[in-house]
Amino acid sequence: MPKYRPVDAMKAPRFTGIGSFMRLPQVSDMAGVDAAILGIPFDTGVSYRIGGRFGPAAIREASRLLRPYHVEHEIEIFDHLSVVDAGDLSIVPGNIQASYQVMVDGLRPILESGVVPLVIGGDHAITLGELRAVAGRHGPVGLIDFDSHTDTWDSYWGERYTHGTWCRRAIEEGLIDTRRAVQLGIRGSLYGSEDRGGARALGLHLVPTEELLQRGIESVLAEVRQRIGAGPVFLTFDIDFVDPGFAPGTGTPEVGGPSSRDALRLVRGLRGIEFVGFDLVEVQPQYDSGEVTSLLAGTLLHEFLALIALCRRDRQGMPGRAPA
Repeated sequence: MPKYRPVDAMKAPRFTGIGSFMRLPQVSDMAGVDAAILGIPFDTGVSYRIGGRFGPAAIREASRLLRPYHVEHEIEIFDHLSVVDAGDLSIVPGNIQASYQVMVDGLRPILESGVVPLVIGGDHAITLGELRAVAGRHGPVGLIDFDSHTDTWDSYWGERYTHGTWCRRAIEEGLIDTRRAVQLGIRGSLYGSEDRGGARALGLHLVPTEELLQRGIESVLAEVRQRIGAGPVFLTFDIDFVDPGFAPGTGTPEVGGPSSRDALRLVRGLRGIEFVGFDLVEVQPQYDSGEVTSLLAGTLLHEFLALIALCRRDRQGMPGRAPA
C-alpha cells in the first residue's frame, strides 16, 4: 500500500490545515515516495509580466478541492502512488544562473531516488534547469511541450537565458532528443516568419493551434505518440497554451487557443508514455479571476499524477480500463 496520500476530506474539511498540493503530506525524505510536487517560484526570466513566483502557492490553495479518484481513467490515484509535497526550492530572485544551480541540486536527489518530480512554476525559464537535472539522470529525453510560443529565440536584449529562450538552450546543450519532441498549440503574432521556421530548423515538430483544432484531438494525439515513441519523456505545460478566456492568469496571453476541456482531453490521451518529469508554468495569480487559472493548473497536475498511476497499475497487470 502506498505510504503517502492526501488528508481524508471526510475527516478534516478541505479549508483546514497548512496549504500543500491536494493536502498531501509535506515531506523532504524521498524514501517510499513515487512522485513529488515541487515548487520553483522563479519568475525573473520573463519578458513581459512578472508574478509567477506566486504561482505555486496559488495552485496549492486551489488544489484543495481535488479528489483522489479520477473518473475518466477509472483509477484511485493514491492506491497506486505514494505522493508528497516537497515544498519549494529556495531560488535566487534576479539571478537565473544561480537559480539554475539550485534547481539542479534540488532535483538531483529526487530523481536519483526514482521519484517523478511534478514541478509548479514559476516562469518557463525554469524548464531549462529541470531538463539539466533530468538529462543528467536519463540522458536526452523526448519532449511534449504545450505552449503558445516556441521559446526558441536566441536572446532577449542580449540575454540568452529567459523564458523565451529555454528550449533553444536545452537543444544546444543536448538535453532534448529533437527526433522525439513536439510542441502543441503554437499561435499568436510574431516578429517574422523566421520565428516558427527557426524552431523547425532546430528539429522541433510544431502543431500550431489552428492545425490542432482543425484536425481534431484524436488525430493529433496519434501523431504525438508516433513521434514520441519509446523512452523517457518530459512534459512541460505553459498555461498560456489554453485560451485566456479559460486561463486569464498568465504573463503572455494569446487569444484563440484551446479550451480547458481540450487541454484535459489531450493530456488524458497520453496514457502509457514513460514520463520522467512534468512541470506546469506561467500561472500569475494577480491576473486570475475567481481562481479559474489556478484551479485549471491544479487539475492538470492531477491529470499528470493519474498518468503516472496508470503506468504503475498497467505495469503491475492490474485490471482496469484499456488504454485509449
